[in-house]
Amino acid sequence: MNIRKLALATIIMASLSANAQKDELKTLKKLYSIEEFKAKDIADYKAALSKAEPLVAEPADKIYFNFYKGMLPLLELNVKENAMNPQFIMTALSPEKVDLLSKSLNATLEHEKTNKKVYTDDIKETIESFRPNLLQYAVALGSSGKNKEAGKILYSIYELDKNDKDVLYYAASYAVNGQDYDSAMSYYKELNAAKYTGERTIYSAKSKLNDQYEGFNNKADRDNAVKLGTHVLPKEEKEPSKQGEIYSNMVRILIQQKKNDEAKKVVTEGLAAIPNDPTLKSLESELVLNSANFEEYKKVANMSDANAVYNLGVLAFQEKKMAEAEKYFESTIQLDPKYTNAYVNLSAVKLGADKALTEQMNKLGTSAADNKKYDQLKGQRVALFKSVLPLLEKAHELAPEDPNVTSNLLSVYNYLEMKDKYQALKAKQTK
Repeated sequence: MNIRKLALATIIMASLSANAQKDELKTLKKLYSIEEFKAKDIADYKAALSKAEPLVAEPADKIYFNFYKGMLPLLELNVKENAMNPQFIMTALSPEKVDLLSKSLNATLEHEKTNKKVYTDDIKETIESFRPNLLQYAVALGSSGKNKEAGKILYSIYELDKNDKDVLYYAASYAVNGQDYDSAMSYYKELNAAKYTGERTIYSAKSKLNDQYEGFNNKADRDNAVKLGTHVLPKEEKEPSKQGEIYSNMVRILIQQKKNDEAKKVVTEGLAAIPNDPTLKSLESELVLNSANFEEYKKVANMSDANAVYNLGVLAFQEKKMAEAEKYFESTIQLDPKYTNAYVNLSAVKLGADKALTEQMNKLGTSAADNKKYDQLKGQRVALFKSVLPLLEKAHELAPEDPNVTSNLLSVYNYLEMKDKYQALKAKQTK
């Protein structure tokens, strides 16, 4: 008997809870339908949300509860006194609120595809009406240095209309600037999957009202404005493809994350889509350079790029291929006469012969023959130091504050007994 009473009580409680849930949703629906919201209506709406939240259990009811909750910031923006305050948007919205708005509207649209349409038309109108406000909010966040947040807002806006891939592109750009690299990679992958390039023709004409060029959605609208006489001097501008930038940014992110194998795959994919893209080719070279493989780097290095040729010299030097290193450092200087490190490293390559000369001199005795040989070797050593002198002087001219360059130049002045120059440079060092 007691068990039956308990079961009956449970059923009654469940029934009461369901009714309460329906009542609160009805209250929210009634409040939502108010044409012009006032501050009091917002307060009632928030109270109804708080009251309904712990009661909502049914999947369909949860969809509509989230819809009402997601719409709250937009309803707040509709209050007359709030709408007149341009700064209110910054307090009414947040990345989390816009994310909920986007997800709740999409969930409601999806639900109503196979059920009674209650808010489908309203949602489409809402997206169209408030999209400029949301875009304005994202730009404002970016302008204040909150790039990561701006990227998330733009992605939420994109989810409301996935036909507009430009918004996804800018979401990725803001994410990169905000160092939100995981999000940026996700957005870029989505752009590549959609084969997005961003190429377009911009149609514009000069307005007779303000003498400024104004853009049009398409050529027909622009031509019609010119025909009507409101605009003159029509022009068309081609906006270039953004594919190279997208692939390059992906590679840079992966290199920074030390995911070189993934970066190589993206470079290969990028060059397949955009052969000979200079930035991608440079990044390909950088990846090979990071592996310190001289022969592989020679295959991909751009021989008209001073940095690439210099890198070849460094790799050759590391592999003790001195003749090749000397050739590449000389080529670097020809390409860029102000490349300080090329002068320094070229002098280092040349001075590599000094060790053998010194060892030979140290092995000699004091016989007449040895003394003669010593003088010959000393002459070779003096000639060697004289050959690197102009290189180090040029390096010092380009980088007078570099202590390593100064130290090397002092050593050469000292060996060549150039006392005046040695003392002058030493005096500058002690100032």
